[in-house]
Amino acid sequence: MGQILVTGAAGFIGSHTTDRLLAEGHTVLGVDNFRSGHRRNLAGALTQSRFRLAEADVAGAGVLDRLVAEFRPEAIIHLAALVSVQESIRDPELNHRLNVTATERVAAAALAHGVQRIVFASSAAIYGDTADLPIREETAKAPISPYGEAKLRSEDILLGLAPRGVTVRCHRYFNVFGPRQDPASPYSGVISIFERRYREGRGVTIYGDGRQTRDFISVHDVARANVIAAVQPGITPGAANICTGRATSLLDIVAIFARHYPQAPAPRFEPARAGDIIHSLGSAARAEVELGFTARVSVADGLAELIRVS
Repeated sequence: MGQILVTGAAGFIGSHTTDRLLAEGHTVLGVDNFRSGHRRNLAGALTQSRFRLAEADVAGAGVLDRLVAEFRPEAIIHLAALVSVQESIRDPELNHRLNVTATERVAAAALAHGVQRIVFASSAAIYGDTADLPIREETAKAPISPYGEAKLRSEDILLGLAPRGVTVRCHRYFNVFGPRQDPASPYSGVISIFERRYREGRGVTIYGDGRQTRDFISVHDVARANVIAAVQPGITPGAANICTGRATSLLDIVAIFARHYPQAPAPRFEPARAGDIIHSLGSAARAEVELGFTARVSVADGLAELIRVS
């Protein structure tokens, strides 16, 4: 079993990734400054002797270098980030620090201390608003926000380590959903927002006709992809979409919720918002070939779990 350092360990994806690593017998050092993560997400991990938590800012000078020198991980799963597109627009300097500078710290620490592998949380945001569907890894990169630009720049930084012996996997997540996604957050996914409103009996608002589609993927599948990339022997460097390859409309989502909340008000429809992407769908083929990864959790099953545990 290996030693794995997880940045952003108290976040939505980070905590599920940490739990899966521990369940598979690995030793984990979680790093988080709790800017957007929550200690409650690590409640299970904190009871285990193979988990240690460092409350620290990954982007801080010397912070990650010291932690990597002490822990000596075989792999770093780098999930810490500024994850709000809106905040990246309002504060591009903060976006650069938490996304690009933090990635530079990861790269430098890995090189300095012989880390063999890095798994990076990239995003489908690097593709921008493309009509070329399904989106393949070769699709032109045209990010429309500082957040997407920072993710693309971070990929370049990390994939540039390959000639120096570091295996890097960049995971371009599509629309991740599941337990622990904070519905109160201004950048929560639509599913977590809908779940909260249905649970509170308030109904939901759909902007547009509801036929807009997304490639929704369970956080459990995302965590599994992260662990495969970090610990499986024979992994080669590269980037891959982490998605299901299946499109689900907002009307489909509402229909599933309605089965669980039959007394809920009917959705309210408002005009579509300017700038909203109408359709997003990823190709899952490369992740299957290079990682042996395919999504297992259906949207219906994932929603049923989310409703059950919320």
